[in-house]
Amino acid sequence: MPEGTTLISTIVCKYKHHGTMQPSYRSGRRRVLSPRDERTLVRNVQINPRTTAKDLVKMLEETGTKLSISTVKQVLYRHNLKGRSARKKPLLQNRHKKSKTTVCNCTWGQRLYFLEKCPLNCLAIMTIVMIGGKRGTLASRRTPSRP
Repeated sequence: MPEGTTLISTIVCKYKHHGTMQPSYRSGRRRVLSPRDERTLVRNVQINPRTTAKDLVKMLEETGTKLSISTVKQVLYRHNLKGRSARKKPLLQNRHKKSKTTVCNCTWGQRLYFLEKCPLNCLAIMTIVMIGGKRGTLASRRTPSRP
């Protein structure tokens, strides 16, 4: 091509050389899994969410496709399926919080709310909410010992 080529001249030259204006195929590695295999993977995970990537690799090897565990994870991530583990202790709901809150009448006559179930012998140091004095005041007080 001459030194002062323009966009139009490059397009014309490309058309004369290739006979089409379609973009050429890009270089790069081909995908290991076909779209059908990807759909099969996603469907298996949606049916059984506890399936491991290792099990999915074994399933695909039976069909004749050899791939690594990281490839399976990438495919699932692409379809917005991410590996997460459930928390060991579930979060408290409002009904749980209500059942844990108890009212205790201590010897000095003030009503105290404890966050744990309070047996009759209150000996521990707890953070309490004063009711009747200043509203919403948090205070730490040693509960009296009972005989």
